Amino acid sequence: MKIFRLLAALLDYPTDSLLADLRELAGKDPYAFVESLDEETALSVEEYRGIADFIAMLLASDPLELQGAYVQCFDLTAEHSLHLTHHLFGEEKTRGPALIDLGEFYRSYGLQADEKELPDYLPVMLEFCSTLSIGEAWIFLGDVAKVLKVLADNLEKSASPYAPLVRIVEKQGSLTRLAA
Repeated sequence: MKIFRLLAALLDYPTDSLLADLRELAGKDPYAFVESLDEETALSVEEYRGIADFIAMLLASDPLELQGAYVQCFDLTAEHSLHLTHHLFGEEKTRGPALIDLGEFYRSYGLQADEKELPDYLPVMLEFCSTLSIGEAWIFLGDVAKVLKVLADNLEKSASPYAPLVRIVEKQGSLTRLAA
C-alpha cells in the first residue's frame, strides 16, 4: 500500500532527495497526490487533507531549518522518539529481545530489516505495513496503537507538525478494534 510508504517517507528525516521527489510528484496538487496513493481508501478525506497540508508545509519550508527541526523533535526529545520500543522499555535490557523478535517477525514475511535502522523505527514499521494487506496492516499497527497514542499525544503537546501524521497511523491501528 503506497499510502503507508508515503507516511514512512514523511516521518523519516527530510532529506534533500525526499523534498525534490515531493516537489516533483506532489508539488502542483498535494491532495490529489495523496489520494492517488490510497488504493484501498484506508484514509478519510480529512486525513488526505492533513497529509497534503503537511506536504505543502514541507515544500514551503527552508530545507536546513526543516532538517534541524526534525533532529530537535525526534532525535533530541526522548518523548518524541520514533523508536517505539523506547516508549515501552526505555534503555532497559528487555528492549533488546523485543527488537530481535520484531526483526524475526519481518524475516518471517521474507523481509530484511534495514540494517541502518532498528526494526522498531516507525518509518521502518510503515514500510513493512506497505507490503501487507490493509487488514494485516491494521492488525500489525493495532499491536502498537497504545504506543502510537502516547507518541501522538506527546507531539500534539509540543505543537509538532508531525503529530497529525502519527495520529493518522494510530487511527489505522485502532481500526482493528473497531472491526473486531
